[in-house]
Amino acid sequence: MLVHDDIIDKSDTRRGAPSMHALLNRYLDPRKNIKFNGEDLAIVIGDVMYAMGLDAFLAVKENLQHKENALRKLISAALYTGSGEFIELLLGAKALEKVTQEDIYKIYDYKTANYTFASPLTMGSTLAGAEAGQAKKLYSYGMFLGRAFQIKDDIIGTFGEEKDTGKSNLTDIKEAKRTLLVWYAFNHACKKDKLVIKRIMDGKFSSNTELLKMRQIISRSGALAYAKDQIKLLFSKANIQLDTLKMDAHYKQALDNFSQKILKI
Repeated sequence: MLVHDDIIDKSDTRRGAPSMHALLNRYLDPRKNIKFNGEDLAIVIGDVMYAMGLDAFLAVKENLQHKENALRKLISAALYTGSGEFIELLLGAKALEKVTQEDIYKIYDYKTANYTFASPLTMGSTLAGAEAGQAKKLYSYGMFLGRAFQIKDDIIGTFGEEKDTGKSNLTDIKEAKRTLLVWYAFNHACKKDKLVIKRIMDGKFSSNTELLKMRQIISRSGALAYAKDQIKLLFSKANIQLDTLKMDAHYKQALDNFSQKILKI
């Protein structure tokens, strides 16, 4: 799915390394007479990798009912992730005035929280034979944690150092992503700044200077402070779920240490 995501985002890098389609395009570059490109091959590779993942999952030696329940969660995660990608693309065509925080959080939940945190945690607990109520609480924990993580990722994508992130800190702005930062800035900016945001989100910019101006608008609007407050709130909600789990204290502490580490700004 990440291979396909890079194609859709037209991103040639991932975590500082070439994305799959970019790598394949480099390989194919000397071959001028072929009628396909790296993107075409990467789409197929993404499908093959997903099939291999399902095959690896089926090889798990565990209680068959537990495995079936966990597999259903894996399939559900794939469905939600694809739906999140679809919704995000459509949101890119929606007027900024009509974009809501709920719209943005739906994408965060579908594309990040469910896929990266909630579903993997739930699948693991299900395979281990956890009660349905406990798995549900762990799922909620993952959703709160994942939403907070995506907000942090947006902050890094806008204000982080390129040497740490592996990509330009103007990439998210250049791709006109509807993030929490952009939503808040637009709804709390003066009329002049709103026009700048709209122009850049419509792809009507000519230089990095304008993109840097957009970052300045985001900063002075209070969006960064708001985003950090949202992370704290979501982390608090996640911990409430964690506290109620019938989980060994050692594993609870491990999850808490992990969540604090990934959400640190």
